[in-house]
Amino acid sequence: MALDVVVTAEINKNRKDVAEYAFEPTNDPVWIGAITQAKLLTDRPIEKGTQVQRLAKFMGKTIDYILEVHDFEPDYLMVMESVKSPFPMKVTYKFDALENNITLAQIRVQGSAGGYYGFADFLMAPIVKRNLKGDLRRLKTIMEK
Repeated sequence: MALDVVVTAEINKNRKDVAEYAFEPTNDPVWIGAITQAKLLTDRPIEKGTQVQRLAKFMGKTIDYILEVHDFEPDYLMVMESVKSPFPMKVTYKFDALENNITLAQIRVQGSAGGYYGFADFLMAPIVKRNLKGDLRRLKTIMEK
């Protein structure tokens, strides 16, 4: 995949609480800036095989896509891949416990632009990175209240 963007942030909250919040699809529109709607398509609990439908605004377009959880470790890791999307993508949320009840949060987005976005992955990378940094700032603010 040509696009590969990683951002991290330290959050002053324990890993379990941060991961539980971030892994819950109904919270997506609150902390993920581009997401306007998120809907769980499969039964709970959230685990490998879980599917989430998201509506997002990106570069002036509304994107309707479905991600499926391909790897899941509660309180630590969730890897999702698109099963319906205008372009293939892989989204990884990872949360490491640091000293003093601090969590190192990491989001990684991998993909390859296509269709409307096919002009160049390298042009999208800075936009995706800026958006992901904003997402982690919002998550940090929510968690540290």
